[in-house]
Amino acid sequence: MATTPEGRPLRLLIADDHTLFREGIVEILTAAGGLEVVGTAGDGEEACRKAAELRPDIVVLDVEMPGQEVRETLPRLAHACPKSRVVVLTMHDDVVLAREMLALGASAYLVKGSTRHELLSALHSVVVDREPGHVILSVTQRGFDRVSQASADALSAREREVLGLTAEALSNAQIARRLSIAEGTVKRHLRNIYRKLGAVSRLDAVNKAVAASLIPAPHQRDAR
Repeated sequence: MATTPEGRPLRLLIADDHTLFREGIVEILTAAGGLEVVGTAGDGEEACRKAAELRPDIVVLDVEMPGQEVRETLPRLAHACPKSRVVVLTMHDDVVLAREMLALGASAYLVKGSTRHELLSALHSVVVDREPGHVILSVTQRGFDRVSQASADALSAREREVLGLTAEALSNAQIARRLSIAEGTVKRHLRNIYRKLGAVSRLDAVNKAVAASLIPAPHQRDAR
């Protein structure tokens, strides 16, 4: 049974844009005992708003949801409810993304292929083990191996520019204006980038390029 050190049930907020998956997680957690799901959210903004209102012990957060980007959601959650722990639960088996999420304040990073036991253990551990720097990471060896594979087909200088601006969360139209090119050209560059990196989304492409040192990490770029 997962409870707080004081013995009361852990209060959780579940944030995931897929209704069926979100409902399944709620059922699993409710059946476990010692857990109370106090709210759900379908995007990052709603997660931040409900976290500020409900003050959960833990926010279970999906990485890719509509609207607000996860790199904005994590700092906003920390500001809205600094005592809440964030457990990232995602389909991305990606060590680079995992490290970034932990650096932004998440206490745990679990792939959605994790078992029920691993999820419940993580939820208990992030509350009981409160030492600074205590994190939980669940990434398969395949996720580690992808880090070296991304550099197999290097990006062109223009593709790196496009991907660097993508990493800053700019839209295709904004990237086109910044580089003085057509929006259709931006889309073509992104298709080429996805093909070269074996990426399935903008976030996936950025993470693989950062892992292969093809572009700087977003936080490094901001620090310059």
